[in-house]
Formats: sequence, C-alpha cells, structure tokens
Amino acid sequence: MVEVDLLDFVDWFKRLAKQALEKHADEPATGEFVRWKHVVIHGFRLEEEHSFRETANRLKYMGDIRDVLELDRSDVPDHTTLNKSSDPMKMWVWRALLHVSTRQHPQSGFAALDSTFFDRGHVSAYYLNRSNQTVETMKVATLTDTESLAVLDVQCHAQWPHDTRSGPQVIRVPVDDLHTVTADNGFQDWHSEYEFYNLCVEPLIH
Repeated sequence: MVEVDLLDFVDWFKRLAKQALEKHADEPATGEFVRWKHVVIHGFRLEEEHSFRETANRLKYMGDIRDVLELDRSDVPDHTTLNKSSDPMKMWVWRALLHVSTRQHPQSGFAALDSTFFDRGHVSAYYLNRSNQTVETMKVATLTDTESLAVLDVQCHAQWPHDTRSGPQVIRVPVDDLHTVTADNGFQDWHSEYEFYNLCVEPLIH
C-alpha cells in the first residue's frame, strides 16, 4: 500500500490543479494526456524528488496513485513524454497553482517584497541553442506573507525591470488580503508609492 501522506498529497494536488486550471484542466497536452494529469504527475515527481524515468517506473507499480490520476498501468506516460511536457508549461499554469495554493494558508495581511537574481548557468548549451535562448540570469520578484511565510506571488523577468516597476505588479494579485508591505528602498519612488496607496496597501519602505 502507498503511504497515506503521499496518497493524500496526490489527491489534494489533483483538486488544486483542477481548481487552478479551471476550464483548461481537461484540455489535451503533450502525449494526448489532459493538462491536469501532467501537472499532478509533475507535482508528484517534484515532491518525491525523482527523475522523469524514475517517476514513470514508480507510477507503473503504484496502483493507488494511478487510481487518483485515472490511469491504467498501460497508460502511464513514458519518461520522454514527461520530460517534453515539463518545459512547455506556460508561466500562467504555475502562477495559477501558486495563487490557489496560497489560499490554503492563513494570510496575515502583512507581506515582504523582495527581488533577487537566479543564474541559469546550469542550463546546457545544447538547450540554449535549441530554444534560441541567450538569457543567463533571471530577475525574480517575490511577495511573501511575513507570518505564514507562504509565497503569495512570483514574477520572473528576463529584462530586469527596476524594482519600482515590478513591485506594484507583484502585489496586484493578492491585494484583497494585503494591508501592509515591507520592502527596501530600491522599490521606492513617487510612482510606486502612488501605486501602493492606490491599491489600499501601506508601503513600509526603508
């Protein structure tokens, strides 16, 4: 039998994925599988920290997990299919999952706004050439609840916009539950402060 906590996780993630994807949940994706199944399988893969090949092999022997995924043993996607389906997923899919999952946590109304850089040096030269990508470093802006530490929103940028431009954009999605946001002075100018107050959010910038 599958461990209850893992089975519960997959069942919970299935409901989460369908809620996040809404009308797009049953749209076909890579390998003729509907989109929600791909999303849940990747969630299962990341939770277990397995490779694509290991994930496909494990699913063949985990009947309880396949039942949640509504898959027969012969329907388990090949590891190459899983690999192909992970990259093309649009950012809106992951952000929709993020926004739905954050509602599972109590929100204090106080959040911290921050930005940082991630090096894409681990991406192979072959992939960069094939995808015609030349960006080596991404700028990422995050909004985190200061009490639950839940990440409320994430924005990734290849063009490195100034913090005063990205800050107001990040807080727009969870603005209904947000009262105060803290940030460093890189996010401060008259335009960004106007945007914060216009969204009824008090900026504590230092």
